[in-house]
Amino acid sequence: MNVLVTGGTGFVGNILVNLLCARSDRVTVLTRNPERFRSARAGMAYAAWPVDVAKFDAVVNLAGAGILDRRWNDAYKAELRASRVDLTRRLVDAIAAASKRPRVLVSASAVGFYGDRGEELLPEGATPADGFLSRMCVDWEAEANRASQFDVRVATVRIGLVLGSHGGALKQMTPIFKLGLGGPFGSGKAWFPWIHVNDLASLMIHALNGEHVSGALNGAAPGIVRNKEYAATFGRVLSRPAFLPVPPFALRIALGEVANVLTDSQRTVPERTLASGFAFQFPELEPALRNLLHRK
Repeated sequence: MNVLVTGGTGFVGNILVNLLCARSDRVTVLTRNPERFRSARAGMAYAAWPVDVAKFDAVVNLAGAGILDRRWNDAYKAELRASRVDLTRRLVDAIAAASKRPRVLVSASAVGFYGDRGEELLPEGATPADGFLSRMCVDWEAEANRASQFDVRVATVRIGLVLGSHGGALKQMTPIFKLGLGGPFGSGKAWFPWIHVNDLASLMIHALNGEHVSGALNGAAPGIVRNKEYAATFGRVLSRPAFLPVPPFALRIALGEVANVLTDSQRTVPERTLASGFAFQFPELEPALRNLLHRK
């Protein structure tokens, strides 16, 4: 399969690209600075926009500025939207204009689609909320889904907190927990959707391969936990205490509006993901953390 990947130089994208290359797919990573990257791997290339979409059998769209990278102001919110919604619009416009269209588009979204929903169970059929992240995810998915008008199969993966040893939140949290300073955010009662990075990359490939797979898929493990259980499990795996709560007001002072990402409750259920035949390698939190932190 000849696959175009946006966001392929990022944390999740690197894992996905490695898996695709390992199964002998030909991969082109779309990046603003292809000259920065050199690949000795056969079938691997980097390219800048615009590209000839007609050359590809499939497209994976992972691009997006980091949600937790900076405090949010109006300018950064505009950047977050542009790097997701606007980029996806340009990508689908290119698909529409191509002389030969890819068979499938797998596009990222996020569990932020659901907003702060407390104890409500959230399978893929749940309605969106009305905050900034929710509206962005709705618009992001809508742009991706336009590709279905052009006989392209579309799957959108609503991603939870991605756990990986070489990036993301886990890399940032581990030093704090190793010092015994980790703990839950706020009351700790919020549901905390998470996914092992290898499972997320495998889910993307599952969506690429599965002719029956389309629509929204929750990219979060079935073994969802509350925030306080996440902190306690993290501490147990590292053999460190993890009971110092971080008050919501302190998060708000430190992070501003982006603190909501860490305290919102999203009790996601990967109902359609599991029904599509996908099997999580790490459905439960503790084995996932032990694998990533190299603890038996």
